[in-house]
Amino acid sequence: MPFSELLTYFQPLAAEHYDLGPCAILQTPGANILALNAAFFPAEAAENLPDVRRWFSARGRPALLLSDAALLGEDVGGLRVGSWTAGETRENIIVEQVSRLQLSLWSAVLAESYETLEWAPALARHFAARLEGDRASTLLLAYADGDPVGAGLWRTGPGGTGAMHLWGTLDPAADAPLLNAAADLSGGNVRVSLPDTSPLSVPEAEVLTFTLLDG
Repeated sequence: MPFSELLTYFQPLAAEHYDLGPCAILQTPGANILALNAAFFPAEAAENLPDVRRWFSARGRPALLLSDAALLGEDVGGLRVGSWTAGETRENIIVEQVSRLQLSLWSAVLAESYETLEWAPALARHFAARLEGDRASTLLLAYADGDPVGAGLWRTGPGGTGAMHLWGTLDPAADAPLLNAAADLSGGNVRVSLPDTSPLSVPEAEVLTFTLLDG
């Protein structure tokens, strides 16, 4: 299941991490990224649902769960997790590795890609702190005719593998070039999460859904 790889990717980026039985809970009040503010809830943890609900209720926080199970609540987005293989890219889309000095721009592009541009300053502050001294992460920016149109965070994993589960674009035409750049950093293949709004696909994708529990 993809829960372990998503936790490996997102946990170092979260402000808080809690374990509740077979569930892991990440919380990051200073960022509006769903995976950094959710319980990772595998289907086999069904009997722990009341405990998870109480955990969120006791802290006055929204009970957001990422799961491969169907849960009662509001569907706020899905992910298709799988391997992306580098392929041909569009000539007018250029992807560059950028330094932490570009973090404000990177955060603005990422925030705007999810139509939450007002969160850009908060994201920049959060990632400036979390990425300080982090040699496992690489910031990527995609440009079309000189204008930034995509942002992604590639992270190296065990054995030289790589993943980019956090990314976004302002133009779907930049999706594949951005993922191709991440795949090139990983030797040709990269583990990715495709939001349900992306026109792309990955073979044998595992589907997860963010659900905001009722009540």
